Amino acid sequence: MSSWPVVALGSKVRFLSGGTPRKDEAKYWNGEIPWVGSAEMVQRRISDTELHVTEDGAREGSKLVSANTVLVVVRGMSLAKEFRVAITECELTFNQDLKALQPAADLSAVFLFYYLLSQNSAIRDSASEAAHGTKKLDMSVLEQWPIPLPPLEVQGKIAAILSAYDDLIANNQRRIALLESMAEEIYREWFVRMRFPGHQQVQPFERLPSSWTLKPFNDFCVLKRGYDLPDSSMQPGDYPVIASTSIKGFHNEFKVNPPVITTGRSGSLGTVLLVNKESWPLNTALYVKDFCGNSPFLIFYTLRSLKLETFNVGAGVPTLNRNHLSNVGIAVPDAALQRRFAAILGPMNAQASALFEVNEKLATTRDALLPHLISGKLKVDHLDIQLPPSMREKVTA
Repeated sequence: MSSWPVVALGSKVRFLSGGTPRKDEAKYWNGEIPWVGSAEMVQRRISDTELHVTEDGAREGSKLVSANTVLVVVRGMSLAKEFRVAITECELTFNQDLKALQPAADLSAVFLFYYLLSQNSAIRDSASEAAHGTKKLDMSVLEQWPIPLPPLEVQGKIAAILSAYDDLIANNQRRIALLESMAEEIYREWFVRMRFPGHQQVQPFERLPSSWTLKPFNDFCVLKRGYDLPDSSMQPGDYPVIASTSIKGFHNEFKVNPPVITTGRSGSLGTVLLVNKESWPLNTALYVKDFCGNSPFLIFYTLRSLKLETFNVGAGVPTLNRNHLSNVGIAVPDAALQRRFAAILGPMNAQASALFEVNEKLATTRDALLPHLISGKLKVDHLDIQLPPSMREKVTA
């Protein structure tokens, strides 16, 4: 067991409250300063946000904090599922559902960030009921929460090890985003702007090349509703379980062979995913059952271009009805052009998929190391870890 002293979090941390500037005051909004809401706290590191405030908004309606500040969600529906923690990478503001934690000189902000992540389930379970079915964390709970206090040098080594994994993951995510952006641009250049290879020599026919065909959606691809899989029935495995907008988890069985293309059917619409692995699409998603002889890459980017969220037919819960797509006309390129498109995008997609799998393994290893490092069960005192300059600044902040 670790010999580190254990102290109350409130004895080493100053808690700051945020707020929301008045929405009817134009001088508070559309500035340069990021403003964080609880929904954006799904990120581990925050460098930008959807909404921004001005200096007046930060001063009058919220709280301005510096880079390397730990943020936690203390109120909202998300607390029923998880205790969200993030660390800032720039100066920003935040709303009233969050608290900012400023540590004392002998507590590294990055160590604090990872320690709170290690306490996710326990802190989440300590939340109490609030109004309208939401959850809240009483400040007395956080203030009394125990935190181990190893020497600052040890805190730095622990933070550096875990940060190295997050740095690698973030770098891979940027590479994936770049590959996806390049692929999207190729699709738009070829099939939206109609500047595909050899387009100058192609004879047009009613504004489409004569070798193309205008088909109803159901002759372009066939969508099918996904399959039920209650959370209680999920068993640990290697096969992605795909919800309406993302991979929800992994199961020991699959329903669909790759390539698996899905989009949201219920709850959230508009997100289109391509997974190159046997998968289990959930009943909140639709998946492409029949490609009708077309390139999966063409179908994927065409679905993304259709803005499927505009086909919502749900009164309360957003819902996509496949029948409403059946008569949408799709301009389908000839097979030779589709093959050329796939030949370019295939390697790019394979590289992005490989990076995604690497990130899954990095995250699994990081999460396995986290409790052992934070508790002191895995000793780092003897390790000669050379911290990068940015890490030294964080550790001593």
